[in-house]
Amino acid sequence: MGREAPISKTRRKKDVAALQELGAELVALSDEQLAATDLPEFLRDAVLAARRITSFEARRRQLQYIGKLMRKVDAGPIRARLEAWKAPSRIHTAQFQRTEAWRKRLLAGGERVLAELLAEYPHADERQLAGLIREARHELLENKPPKGYRALFQALRVLIEGPRDE
Repeated sequence: MGREAPISKTRRKKDVAALQELGAELVALSDEQLAATDLPEFLRDAVLAARRITSFEARRRQLQYIGKLMRKVDAGPIRARLEAWKAPSRIHTAQFQRTEAWRKRLLAGGERVLAELLAEYPHADERQLAGLIREARHELLENKPPKGYRALFQALRVLIEGPRDE
């Protein structure tokens, strides 16, 4: 069997930088999240020490040290845990962007765009949305405060994301 090709210096540097970034994410976690993350004691101690450091240069060196310690552990489970915490935020951002895109389309387009929205969301209140669109367009033309503009966004948010449990 053939030998494996050696890892390039560039690849090693990228791997080290990625571990250092992962360490910085650990430092930024809340106390509850850090406690829920299964870390070896030596790594947890280094992360807690980094939190107490206020000097920029000393903190930078501590983050490098954490990156070095990260080479001794399997970063896969840690990375997976952090990604799981980020997933709801990504979903919320995507929903926000979708809502904003519909609002822009509805304000720029005519009844055809409203018909597309109603086809995608048949339970939507056509009269309410048409009124909010009219009001928001009027505010934009008259340079008035964006009360209807915001109300349109909220109506679309509830329609697209569903009601919130706040």
